[in-house]
Parts: sequence; C-alpha cells; structure tokens
Amino acid sequence: MNIESAINNAIELLSLNEINNPRLDSEILMSKVIKKNKKYILLNANKELTKKNQFYFNDLIDQRSKGKPIAYLIGKKEFWKYEFHISENVLIPRPDTELIIEQVLKITKNKSRLSILDIGVGSGCILLSILKEKKNFNGVGVDISKKCLDICQINSHKLDLNKRVKFFKSDIDKFNYGKYDLIISNPPYINKLDLKYLEKDIINFEPKLALDGGLEGLSEIRKVINKSSELIKIKGKLILEIAFNQKEKVKKMLKSKGFYVNKTLKDLAKNDRCLVCTKI
Repeated sequence: MNIESAINNAIELLSLNEINNPRLDSEILMSKVIKKNKKYILLNANKELTKKNQFYFNDLIDQRSKGKPIAYLIGKKEFWKYEFHISENVLIPRPDTELIIEQVLKITKNKSRLSILDIGVGSGCILLSILKEKKNFNGVGVDISKKCLDICQINSHKLDLNKRVKFFKSDIDKFNYGKYDLIISNPPYINKLDLKYLEKDIINFEPKLALDGGLEGLSEIRKVINKSSELIKIKGKLILEIAFNQKEKVKKMLKSKGFYVNKTLKDLAKNDRCLVCTKI
C-alpha cells in the first residue's frame, strides 16, 4: 500500500469515529512512522510503505480512533516556543497555560536573579519555558509522581537547563526546601464529581492524578496556597491556575493566608483562568 492510500483509509476510520482533524492527525502519524516531514509525504504520495511501517501506522491510527491524544502517540508537544517530551504520565500542555509564562515575563521584566518554585511540575513545560527565557533565574520543581520527574529531567537536558533546575519527589504538604521569589502552580482543580463529564480524550488517557481536585476541585489548590504562604518571600508573587468557576472561593483562601490578589487573567475562551497574587 502506498502513503496516499494508507492516509485516505486512516482519514475514513478517524472520521467514522468522530475524531476532529482526521487528515492532519493521519499526516502527523505518518510522519512519525516514516520519520519524514509533511512536505515529503505530499511529494511522495505514491511511495510504497514497508509491511512493518504499514502495520505500525495502522496501529497508531487504531489508537487515535479510540481517542488517544496525538501528543501521547508521538511523545511530544509544542508549548510556548519549545518542544517538550511527554508521556501518558503527564498532563498534555495546553495553550491556555501559556498565560502563566506571559504573566511571569511581564512581572519580572526588570528582575535579573529570581528563584522560582513550580508546584505540581508535570512535564516541566511551565518552569522550563520560563528558565529558557530568563537566563539568570533558578528553578525548583516538585511533584508527587516520580514518572513526571523523569520526564522533567529529559526535558531539562533537552533544553540545556539541567544546571539551573532541581526536581523533588514530594507531596507539597511535606515539602520544606528553600524560599522563593515566585511560585507558580497548575494544580489538579477539576471537581471529582465532574471528571466523568470530561471529553474521552482527556478522561480515558490523561493521568487522573493531574486532574482530580477532590470535592469542589479545591483540595489541591488549598494545599498549594497553604504551603506557598510558608515558602514564599514577603512581596513574592504566586500565580495559580484555577477552574473558570473557582475565583471567589480561591480568593478567600488566598486572603486568609496573607496574599493580596493583584488580578485575574482570562484564558482564550475569556474564562477566569489564573490569579496573580502578592504575599504581604
């Protein structure tokens, strides 16, 4: 079978299973299989696939038809200006989360040396993107999952940042290392009872640990705020990602722990997404 026929068959299967962007997904997966770019695929549509590559491609398409996200199938995801290695052990980086990086760059424009803590560091995409932009900043990432931290190590080496970042496996409740000018966190914030309503691509494949925020979705946020109030320097900034409907409750928690809420940032859909606060 040639490349074009294999892609057309794949598009048909993905369309039947109501997968968005079936052509794009098929071309991305073909690129992975034959290790060539999209231009090569277009110029060599009649080239025959080896049996091995045909089998591998069909397997990837079958997994995609069941909802497995493209990022997990190809093992990488673009975020900010960089490409991050990811696996099913980490949450897939979202464009909305780039808000945190934009905000950090804005508020640290005139700062040269800062220490940053990322609570629930995941793939490392937020912390490492900031460190890549700010050459004199140092970072610490903490996560309860060793598998996440293994991914972080891969990404920090890939971006040549391993000398400016440290990673720790710990529940944030038990973490007591250092004092920080800036703390960032994108914690699990989905209400436990709402998990079943998530799209199948998310709930069937992304790690529950990174999604489940307990009752009202506030359990992990509360832990992050409590520990941040101990680990942050006076006048230090905390930037916290939240769900669209949590702003008022989270603001109360922050105020009770000595934080002044500077502003709320809205995501691409104009929903409340991040709170920017100062320790007073």
